Amino acid sequence: MVVDVLRRGVEAGGCISVITLIEILRGVHEGKRLETKNALEEAFNMIQIDNEIVLEYCRLYEELKSRGLSMGDADLLIAATAKANKLTLKTMDKSFEKLREHNINIEIIQPTDRRNGEM
Repeated sequence: MVVDVLRRGVEAGGCISVITLIEILRGVHEGKRLETKNALEEAFNMIQIDNEIVLEYCRLYEELKSRGLSMGDADLLIAATAKANKLTLKTMDKSFEKLREHNINIEIIQPTDRRNGEM
């Protein structure tokens, strides 16, 4: 979804976590990194990590741990960002499904949705 903005120059709108920005930029060649960063910052509202997100991350981490589940820190920070800001988390990663019961709005995007231009 976010990558479509870069590849096709699709106008996006909406928000992304600074963690999502970092995940994308680490895979971009250094010579294109600043240009890519600027394009994403123009296309999306960037959400920085604040105290509310940090505390939400800790709550989610503890809840998952108590159920014997885990999730990578980056993904959990992205989920905490969505929950703290009352946003819908749109992803192709089905591992986020386990967070639905924690009052996070999650929309799993199918690969075919991207081809049809739906987000």
